[in-house]
Amino acid sequence: MLRKIYPVNPNPKEIRMVVDILREGGVIIYPTDTIYGLGCDITHPKAIDRIAHLKGIKAEKAQFSFIVYDLSHLSDYTKPINNTVYKLMKRHLPGPFTFILEANNNVPKILKTKKKTVGIRIPDNPIIREIVRELGNPILNTSVHSGDVILEYNTDPELIHEEMGHLVDIVIDGGFGNNIASTVVDCTGPEPMVLREGLGVLEI
Repeated sequence: MLRKIYPVNPNPKEIRMVVDILREGGVIIYPTDTIYGLGCDITHPKAIDRIAHLKGIKAEKAQFSFIVYDLSHLSDYTKPINNTVYKLMKRHLPGPFTFILEANNNVPKILKTKKKTVGIRIPDNPIIREIVRELGNPILNTSVHSGDVILEYNTDPELIHEEMGHLVDIVIDGGFGNNIASTVVDCTGPEPMVLREGLGVLEI
């Protein structure tokens, strides 16, 4: 199913429809402020396994991130962070960044890396943030890659639907996406370190 949702004041009825799919263990494709994402409610292990299968990897070996609504939810899933890291995140979020933090015991075991870390995303996109807010849980987040050998990411939701619509429960058309991924920042060491240069420019 391909469903158009407009990013300016997303229709609450459409948002609730997507949330119902997530609560039933569904898998969705959605816009972010970078590339399109593939995700599910983090409390549904079978949906997580389904996404891992789609990506061709084992869930426990995958490096999925979470999308949360805002920074007030950080302590639910991460160990306490220092003031410097908090200010850094507050300055850059919502935005095209993934911040790697130490995970606490609330993160499902299936999603913890061997380092026991978790990536946190707050995209600057009203559609996915409203979905997360209405759901009340983070959404597991991973990139939608293109089947094209030249293009790494597909930016057209209609093409994404053609390619992957039969594999997921809904593809949200939120307009054309970006073709550059988020900037990944590791905040588990003594100093924040950029692991992947992406769309976001880190200002320390």
